[in-house]
Amino acid sequence: MAQAKPGPIRRVLVGTWNLIDFTRRLVFNLIFLLLLALLLVFMFTRSGVKPLADRSALVLDLSAALVEQYGAHPVDRVLNQAMGRGRPEVQLRDVLAAIEAAKDDKRIERIVINTEGFSSAGYAAIRDVAAALREFRASGKQVVAWGSEMDQKQYYLAAQADEVYLDPMGMVFLEGLARYRLYYREGLQDKLGVDVHLFKVGEYKSAAEPYVLDAASPEAREADLFWMSDIWQRFLADIAQARKLEVAQLQGLVEDLPARVQAAEGDLAALALQAGLVDGLKTAAEFEQMMIERGALDEEEHSFRQVALRPYLAQQTAKKLVDSRPQVAVVVAQGEITYGQQAPGTVGGDSTSDLLRQAREDENVKAVVLRVDSPGGAVYPSEQIRREVELTKAAGKPVVVSMGNVAASGGYWISMNADRIYADENTITGSIGIFGLWMSVPRVMDKLGINTDGVGTTPLAGAFDPTRPLDPGVGRIIQAVIDKGYRDFTGKVAAARGSTPEQIDVHARGRVWTGAQARERGLVDELGGLEAALAEAARRANLEEGKYGVSYVERPLSPLEQFIVNMGGSAHGQAMLRWLAPAAPLMLDGQTLKRVERGLAWLDRDGRTPFQAVAHCFCDY
Repeated sequence: MAQAKPGPIRRVLVGTWNLIDFTRRLVFNLIFLLLLALLLVFMFTRSGVKPLADRSALVLDLSAALVEQYGAHPVDRVLNQAMGRGRPEVQLRDVLAAIEAAKDDKRIERIVINTEGFSSAGYAAIRDVAAALREFRASGKQVVAWGSEMDQKQYYLAAQADEVYLDPMGMVFLEGLARYRLYYREGLQDKLGVDVHLFKVGEYKSAAEPYVLDAASPEAREADLFWMSDIWQRFLADIAQARKLEVAQLQGLVEDLPARVQAAEGDLAALALQAGLVDGLKTAAEFEQMMIERGALDEEEHSFRQVALRPYLAQQTAKKLVDSRPQVAVVVAQGEITYGQQAPGTVGGDSTSDLLRQAREDENVKAVVLRVDSPGGAVYPSEQIRREVELTKAAGKPVVVSMGNVAASGGYWISMNADRIYADENTITGSIGIFGLWMSVPRVMDKLGINTDGVGTTPLAGAFDPTRPLDPGVGRIIQAVIDKGYRDFTGKVAAARGSTPEQIDVHARGRVWTGAQARERGLVDELGGLEAALAEAARRANLEEGKYGVSYVERPLSPLEQFIVNMGGSAHGQAMLRWLAPAAPLMLDGQTLKRVERGLAWLDRDGRTPFQAVAHCFCDY
């Protein structure tokens, strides 16, 4: 039988698609050839990294968010940087490495901190930077800071300097800590008609309260004020010690700020100088001239001799050959915990487990540090990662957890089985609790004049349809799952911490603690930052100081991706990327589509149950 010929509309559509596909391939090939030509030019004309002269300053221009790992794919990050788009980020590890290298670098005379644009998700990470700056000062070298408008976290970093300077039109604004959230119960339930059903264990588990209450519960207020007060008092103490002030002075400044500002006739810069928060008022040009007089003039740049963070790190990296020494591997778990393979900035049950497995199977890796900066997420992916920690320990490789800004709920779940848990005093942790949230919209359907009807072979069939009222039996199922999840959580913590579920329950029930409070309650072992955790991991693996390396385990880049990232490390390369960036989606055709597909994968439940237990903490501040 002869096959029917396609109709005219189909022939036009197919022909149009073929033309588009041919054009795309042609453009892609042309760009590839152009890129290859530029690569050859780049390889043979680049002058390399500018040599670092004596009497230079390392400039920490931290106009970025301080993160544990970049939250975007390396190629996207480099292209965004070249085009001046996206949120700039700087990795904590890079800042610490640069300060450590500069401490022993005879060409580096001082560190200059520029606080403009700096931000951090919490106080634990910046305390790591502060500790590194204090060690730098202890070596006999100077740290000087300048900024125009310093918020609390910017000023915390600046206060670690020998001298702090502020723009005459600027300010230092200390206000305390607060945590306010929007509450949706009235809007969702009374006005829109959405029925919200909350299932949880623990009166302090407040993550889902905004959906069922109009204001914070007394338990949430109690717990939040308790841990925030601890961090605030430590913040004041750290600033007072750094600036040689009294804690009462700082507390009084904040509490009497309206009167102080009025007395200063609105001159916040003069107030900061009067209060001893800064050492002088200078414009950017005046500060630059002071640095020239203290250091040496760079006649080519018409400024003081200096090197920025990225070029300085590039020089340090260029000196390093392949490190054949035994390694302490660092696996970063940053972001919310969810299912499957996830890009950096999100913890994937599969992807983070793969990194732990990779470290376990690497014969050169002798110990692992799991650096956790996560508010938690889904329970099953958290359990996947916890199991990999246990398997790594069973393979004879010590695992030490280093908690960053937040390691709460699911973030604590993945941490609890480590050989040793380190947390900063200001880490937010605990929140040992489980909740589930179910929303149904039959009243919304009524308002729209839409009805749901049908049949099912069992009473449970179709019961998870959100357009139908929640069946009481379904509610019992969900609550039973949540109860079991909490028993699992407290039971596993008890087993890991050498305690009992009943004893853990006293400090659990969803309550959030600072690192210092958690240590008092036996939820963490030691107070310290990343460096302390690395030293502990090496000690447990019997590695002598100076005879091991530290390596981060991350997904390897393809040759094309690595080439683009390398290009982004130089001014010439960034200029080329700025020109090529508009065509990047064509050059990265397959990779881009795969990343988009992974980013949307959470929409596909892949056969999982229509509900899930969640171990998540909304504990930002």
